[in-house]
Amino acid sequence: MYFFIVNPNARTGLGLKVWHQVEAVLKTRNISYRAYLTRYPEHASEFACKLTESGEERTLVIVGGDGTINEVVNGIQNISKITLGYIPIGSSNDFARSMGLVKDPLIMLEQILSPENYAYINIGRCSYGSTVRRFAVSSGIGFDAEVCFHNTSAGIKRFLNKLKLGKLSYTGVALYLILALRPRSMTLILDDSRKLKFQKVFFATAMNQRYEGGGFRFCPAADPGDDLLDIILISDMPKLKALLLLPTAFKGWHTRFKGVYIYTCRRAKLHSQTNLCIHTDGEPITRSDSVCYTLEPEKIRLICS
Repeated sequence: MYFFIVNPNARTGLGLKVWHQVEAVLKTRNISYRAYLTRYPEHASEFACKLTESGEERTLVIVGGDGTINEVVNGIQNISKITLGYIPIGSSNDFARSMGLVKDPLIMLEQILSPENYAYINIGRCSYGSTVRRFAVSSGIGFDAEVCFHNTSAGIKRFLNKLKLGKLSYTGVALYLILALRPRSMTLILDDSRKLKFQKVFFATAMNQRYEGGGFRFCPAADPGDDLLDIILISDMPKLKALLLLPTAFKGWHTRFKGVYIYTCRRAKLHSQTNLCIHTDGEPITRSDSVCYTLEPEKIRLICS
């Protein structure tokens, strides 16, 4: 039995069109399935929670984007009992890009129905105050989270999706916001032992995957199955340099420059001098001056291409 969690509004309605194609194949081949179409924010989390709370082994198939993945992983109970399939139709698709999943939905469906390759991947944990939020791709504080916030609230992403240019929304908002950004000082503590202080920080991000923001290869060496987080922090550089540096991150070339810091750890704590926006998988969640990043103790099994 396959349990499909579908975001019909993904990529401005493409989700529903793709689901109709997928469902037609399932019916033609008499595949046993149940479908759950989301109608409001966090609906995918509710579906995932109800489907996995029994502790039985389940195969969940997500039809949507990185935001839908984020909702599903936040709802899943008994992570180690779940096999995850993913048909990517979002505008950013950083999870699919990092995992090397095919873009064609019907080809990906075939691989899900007849899986040959699996990956056991980590799920991140973002903690602030008494709240914990999971992430599959990344979670950041500062500039990249502000980009996510404005990208969502301003409707820019929705507009560019209609033009089939949705993956450019992060870049466009980033170039605009970086000019108005006021970098802040931050303290980073790695694995509760190594304390580092930085001045004029643009952002700090915990990466479980290599890509973020529609193709920025912020942590080129990140491995979602190595039980480690990769932390990238950008600080102590003029705005013009940061502006020019941003496009080089598409190829991962930004790591060559002074002011770009990358660390690996199992646990990272960040404290800022003021409240900053925080995101998980591109979804803005709160503003806080402190955040802690770790990994779930269990891995989830992903059907791969």
